[in-house]
Amino acid sequence: MINKILFSLIITCSSFCIAQEKTAVSTKHNYPEFSWDTMPLYMHLRKTTAFTKEEIKFIAKHPLITFEKTTGSRTYGSTEAGTIKAAEAVKKTNPNTKILYYKNVVINWPSYQEDEAFLKKHPEAILVDEKGKKALMTNNKTGFFDLSQENVRNYWIDHVAKITSNPYIDGIFMDANIKVLVPSFFKSRVGDAKQKELETGYLSMMNQLNTRLGKDNLLIANILRVRPEFKDVGREYLKFFNGSYLEGFEHESFGMSYADYLAKGIEAVQKSAREGNVIAMSLGLGEAGEHTVVGFDDQRKEVVLDDSFSNRLDYLLAIFLVCAEKYSYVYPHDGYSVNERRDGKGNDSSVWLKTFPQYKKKLGAPKGPAQKEGYVYTRSFEYLDVTLDIEKKTATLDWK
Repeated sequence: MINKILFSLIITCSSFCIAQEKTAVSTKHNYPEFSWDTMPLYMHLRKTTAFTKEEIKFIAKHPLITFEKTTGSRTYGSTEAGTIKAAEAVKKTNPNTKILYYKNVVINWPSYQEDEAFLKKHPEAILVDEKGKKALMTNNKTGFFDLSQENVRNYWIDHVAKITSNPYIDGIFMDANIKVLVPSFFKSRVGDAKQKELETGYLSMMNQLNTRLGKDNLLIANILRVRPEFKDVGREYLKFFNGSYLEGFEHESFGMSYADYLAKGIEAVQKSAREGNVIAMSLGLGEAGEHTVVGFDDQRKEVVLDDSFSNRLDYLLAIFLVCAEKYSYVYPHDGYSVNERRDGKGNDSSVWLKTFPQYKKKLGAPKGPAQKEGYVYTRSFEYLDVTLDIEKKTATLDWK
């Protein structure tokens, strides 16, 4: 397959020119654009209907975008078609942005046309529990793919290879990795032996994915997480990927204090970012929704755009800024859905299509890594001094 970096050069370049490009490809040729000029932002969203021109223009301002499951599915019939249509529209506005196709590594989310066709031919591909019944998510309706089966893994690889071969798609976003790697999640559903088979199958699939798609595609996984089961906060699995998305950065504790838990997460992101990994940090502005667990679609209660909102945004940006290196991006949000509300009054997200002053101000490159004393972090950029206190949950952004 011709490298995507050469796609736009095929018509005008001679075969010699193309050959020269192939031999000169950087190991980071598939990474997003990056600048310290202003806050480096990430976008992660879904909308079941087609995006408007105004929305496409707004999305296209971001150097790195993930179109979540269900994107465009009502308008175009499937997540696959909807994502490609949205990506095409964004690329026509900004050809340089990097667009990721969302694909869960194990959960059988609806609205994927090819998944439905595969399961119709291979119903045995669905994971069953120890009693032979369909294993389910906590919603008691959504199932899983049985990754212990080679044909399931082959289908998954073939599926993402097909989607990412589209010129408007630059890579994939992989979710639920942690569910497979943390034994307790599947062990409670299918038992110890099957859980180990699923983990082994997943690791085999990720190795195959990296070998087959890694050269030409951006591979981002939801993988870094402070978990007692992980040897190195999930960093041990970064060998398969170009970087990590982050969610639920504040909400767990595992017996640790809020500050200790967050400090461990910050340290993990700092190390990973300094090693050149892409970091897509998703940080929730509001509280978790009434019937939603943070990290499970990360739905949030509506936020009010007042002084407390500005303080919360400063705090989240400070968390990001003490971690950020080149190829780090942040998305403060109140949920990923930007669907229109059923009452017709706006969108699910209160911050959708909004740009805040902190995003527009000059930032400049960091003058060095963050300094830590107790639970207080400080870091200076060319146009900003950051002070973050994770014990008091406060931050000061002193713009110059």
